[in-house]
Amino acid sequence: GFGWSLAPFTMSKISSETLKECIRQLLAGSAEKKRNFLETIELQIGLKNYDPQKDKRFSGTVKLPHVPRPKMTVCVLGDQVACDKAKVLEIDFLDVEGLKKFNKNKKLIKKFAKSITLFWHPTRFLSRFPDCLGQA
Repeated sequence: GFGWSLAPFTMSKISSETLKECIRQLLAGSAEKKRNFLETIELQIGLKNYDPQKDKRFSGTVKLPHVPRPKMTVCVLGDQVACDKAKVLEIDFLDVEGLKKFNKNKKLIKKFAKSITLFWHPTRFLSRFPDCLGQA
């Protein structure tokens, strides 16, 4: 470990200075032992006596100062409607003709799949995959 722990804190409030010190120690430990992957820190906040289903006091979004997955690539696999929406949003896409160009070649399909982090497709398009890509 990094020689720190939040275990002794059983109270409901942690001072911001304690939190900052823990993060400093974590970052120092991370710099000490470099890893070959992007390390992240997760912070989970629980609100006491608050039911988000019933109570709508809090609403909105918070924009984080850092992009959580900067190298994430998304590709839309779909019909013309889905591809048109992807084009407007400037997201990569493949239509039926693009998928058929793989010619059911498993090596090409796997190489393409490894280059993309996330695929999205409309439900209505799901039945077309075996026709275009084979059983890969």
